[in-house]
Amino acid sequence: MKIPYLPEQPPLYRSYLRVGKLLHWSLLLFVLESCIYWYLLIRAIESEAILPIVFWAFCFVFSFVHIGLVIMDGWSRFQDYKRVKDLFFIHGFSYRIASLYLNSKCQRSAAIVAAEELGMKNEVIRFFKDYGVKWYHYIPYFMVRDPFFLVKKAFWERTFLEKNYVSKIDYRRLQLERFS
Repeated sequence: MKIPYLPEQPPLYRSYLRVGKLLHWSLLLFVLESCIYWYLLIRAIESEAILPIVFWAFCFVFSFVHIGLVIMDGWSRFQDYKRVKDLFFIHGFSYRIASLYLNSKCQRSAAIVAAEELGMKNEVIRFFKDYGVKWYHYIPYFMVRDPFFLVKKAFWERTFLEKNYVSKIDYRRLQLERFS
């Protein structure tokens, strides 16, 4: 165990919300978009104009499908958070662990939230900064490097279908034991 002092641990739902903050805002936008597109699609159907029906149907389906994708992405990033928190707790901060979460803004967010809850946020942020990550790097690096990422199984598994990770450490219990 490499953590000499364990800061106060937030409830798990709060960590979930913090890890996926960007994704949760995106979810709200896609729900709002879907409602607007649905309304416009109904209006187009009432007017019986084929071109607007096809256009608004495409927009609605695109937006509605993204609702599910964003939810699954949020779930996967939460699994990343639990995994990296365990790794940081067991091994302490290391470049090797932090580098596993460089690929996307959401993965970096998971690592930062986990590190903050263990009292090592500054080290992780410094590592990302030293690596050249800027605040505006929202598009995952692999999307820029590989334009065919959508047809790769690894992309779908890693982004949307991450298996449930059960944390090896009960941080809330550990914190209560240290304070009693």
